[in-house]
Amino acid sequence: MNAFYGGFAAALINQPLWVMNTVPIDGPDTLPIIFDRGLIGVYHDWCESFSTYPRTYDLIHSNYVFVNLTKRCDIIDVAVEMDRILRPGGWILVQDTTALIEKLSLIFRSLHWDTVLHRQHFLVGKKGFWRPADVDS
Repeated sequence: MNAFYGGFAAALINQPLWVMNTVPIDGPDTLPIIFDRGLIGVYHDWCESFSTYPRTYDLIHSNYVFVNLTKRCDIIDVAVEMDRILRPGGWILVQDTTALIEKLSLIFRSLHWDTVLHRQHFLVGKKGFWRPADVDS
């Protein structure tokens, strides 16, 4: 969600997967550096929906994105957007301030995700395949 120079994607370059580096529109313009490294990426405003057609994602990695977003939009909207683009069984890794991690943890648990907090700055979550319980009539 905040690619900086594409280091996360570069660390995974030899793996059989692809990483979409996303550069926030209100941050430093590092997309040319990402392209120079031979990686892919896009600009995006996380206060808007993310065009993902025709795919969903297995992992979303967020590095201090929410600190800047709270000035412009509601983190509930961003969390719901993350829920939309992540497939069931997918993972999130969020690094942010302790206060925002605690808020996000509550939001994701309300969406029936499993979450774990590591070292007060890392939220790891797994999206489940939640279905309403059958009601006997």
